[in-house]
Amino acid sequence: MTFAVTESCINCKFGDCVEVCPVDCFYEGPNMLVINPEECIDCALCESECPVNAIYSEDEIPQDQIEFLQINKDLSKKWINLTKKNVPLENADYWKDIKNKRIYLKES
Repeated sequence: MTFAVTESCINCKFGDCVEVCPVDCFYEGPNMLVINPEECIDCALCESECPVNAIYSEDEIPQDQIEFLQINKDLSKKWINLTKKNVPLENADYWKDIKNKRIYLKES
């Protein structure tokens, strides 16, 4: 079992989740964080730390966010490993409550 970051993280990247991850399985892209499913140990510490509720276990992920399981897997292979919390994106507070942000995902 693994956890995945969903579209609520897009244009936010608060990073509170990174602070509690014991295995450093988070990866950072231009405007989102993802979890490498092969490194995730299913500890669930990150889920409750996310201020935008973007992290779900794979068996509890909302149906409209299922594609993010594959997105996390694919992008974690391309992006840079993140081992400490960075500053959130400049307009994170504006974006945190906006829905349907998939179109804004920057993969590179």
